[in-house]
Amino acid sequence: MFLAAAIQMTAGPDRGANEARALALLAQACDRDARLVGLPEVWEHIGPAAQKRAFAGPLEGRQLAPIRELAAKRGVFCVAGSISERGADKARIYNTTALIDPSGAIAAVYRKLHLFDVEIPDGARYRESETVAAGASPPPVVEMKGLGLRIGLSVCYDLRFPELYRKMADEGADILSVPAAFTAYTGRAHWEVLLRARAIENQAYAFAPAQVGAIGPGEEKRRAYGHALVVDPWGEVVSDAGGSGEGFALAPIDPARLAQVRRDLPALKHRRRDLLG
Repeated sequence: MFLAAAIQMTAGPDRGANEARALALLAQACDRDARLVGLPEVWEHIGPAAQKRAFAGPLEGRQLAPIRELAAKRGVFCVAGSISERGADKARIYNTTALIDPSGAIAAVYRKLHLFDVEIPDGARYRESETVAAGASPPPVVEMKGLGLRIGLSVCYDLRFPELYRKMADEGADILSVPAAFTAYTGRAHWEVLLRARAIENQAYAFAPAQVGAIGPGEEKRRAYGHALVVDPWGEVVSDAGGSGEGFALAPIDPARLAQVRRDLPALKHRRRDLLG
């Protein structure tokens, strides 16, 4: 058994300030003996697209360097939220998450597949595809050596696509990572219930760092729902960082609990693959 900490923070347009706050929250979680820590989606910057393109870079570059250094210094696994990664398309970036291992190496990378192009009833318009290119590879599932469990990577809006998480389950995922910046409007209705559903149907922990409160600059400022969560494989919320203020959801990840749920209700073994794949 080990502790996991899903960070909850409020990002803005000042990348330096965001980085400092992210590192401080990660350090606080490590001080509480967390072995798996995670940042939310777009922790490094929320603001004009031109700014994102200006500092977007390669994964081995400056953006993840301090996170990798912290992971190595503290000997933890870190889901590095998501950052702006430079790609072949000069007009658009990738919304990319990475798993950093306790040596500071990048153990796995995932580029967000599902882009948030919606107009929600509170009047906000989102067109992620105008600045972000969709990934072209399925989510990776990797073993966290020393912790004995496998983690699958996803980002925010992916949460609404259950087939992505079933693919993770097929590849042996024990933890479903979902760093997010859910809107307050959609979050109130769907955030917790979707995370609990993904955990229940795939008999895995859901690990969900989150943005909270008023995020972004000036007229672009919008409200993020918060409630960074850790959900167990029975669908129980074991830790919730709340809907206001920065902090983290700290909870035990227990392999015995995983085994119990999968033994007591072996739904994944009962799938009709002969008819449904």
